[in-house]
Amino acid sequence: MSAQPMAYLQGEFLPLADAKISIMTHALHYGTAVFEGIRANWNAESEQLYLFRMREHYERLRKSAHALMMELPLSDDELCEMTIELIQRAGFREDLYVRPMVYKSADALGVRLHGIAEDFLAFVIPWGAYLDTEGGVHVVTSSWRRSEDTSIPVRAKVTGVYINSALAKTEAETAGFDEAIMLNDDGHVSEGSGENIFMINDGVIYTPPSNDNILVGITRASVIELAEQELGIPTVERTIDRSELWIADEVFMTGTAAHVTPISSVDRRSINGGETGPITAQLERLYFDAILGRLEGYEHWLTPVDSGSG
Repeated sequence: MSAQPMAYLQGEFLPLADAKISIMTHALHYGTAVFEGIRANWNAESEQLYLFRMREHYERLRKSAHALMMELPLSDDELCEMTIELIQRAGFREDLYVRPMVYKSADALGVRLHGIAEDFLAFVIPWGAYLDTEGGVHVVTSSWRRSEDTSIPVRAKVTGVYINSALAKTEAETAGFDEAIMLNDDGHVSEGSGENIFMINDGVIYTPPSNDNILVGITRASVIELAEQELGIPTVERTIDRSELWIADEVFMTGTAAHVTPISSVDRRSINGGETGPITAQLERLYFDAILGRLEGYEHWLTPVDSGSG
């Protein structure tokens, strides 16, 4: 059997093409769902797939669901076992993306969270690089501000909040840039449309703190750990002004989809002459070695999955 995208829906494994929900599903109309993105990275040398920090993603998914008054029907162990089986059933031998979601599943209209039944689904698809990082990416500060925690729980991965990201991303791309940077309502740097952001000055790494309305990323935490443990460079979490990025020595983004992405310009200001900076390059290399099982001491981040041909 050839490889194919697979889904887990209503407690069953099935081809993604056969996974259907009602057009009246509450989450479709009101954005009442939470999700995660989990990478399974293919190491061609060892012919092995490695799921990256799967359990941490499910722990965050559970917290996100709690924020929308939902509960996961499976334990963390059961979620991990389901994900491994889902990938094995799909049978791909390439980089994959797993999308688990908890959603208000009732066929019901009405703007509320209480009294609406929920369900869980997941699917797996092949997915390569999210951004073309060859030579770094060009970013622009968006006119759209990052959602405030007083409006929506920004520390939860709520589907509805991503209209904010979609507006910023489209604004950036239609203006000729690769990605957007969003400020919070105070005018401070928050994050990209789907990535956390870092800057480096005089050998010190800086990143916005959680109270600047960022989603506290798992890749972000991984890079902070790699910088300290492997390079001896601590990361300072502090508020960052927009213009600080223009004059930074190096700037980069992190995310499940984006991995570690060097930034070559911000608002048409070149960063490090448009070249990837030395610390960013080291972190990028360390990160990819870690997620592909080539960096000793970080095996606990990985779950090997044997994936055949279907």
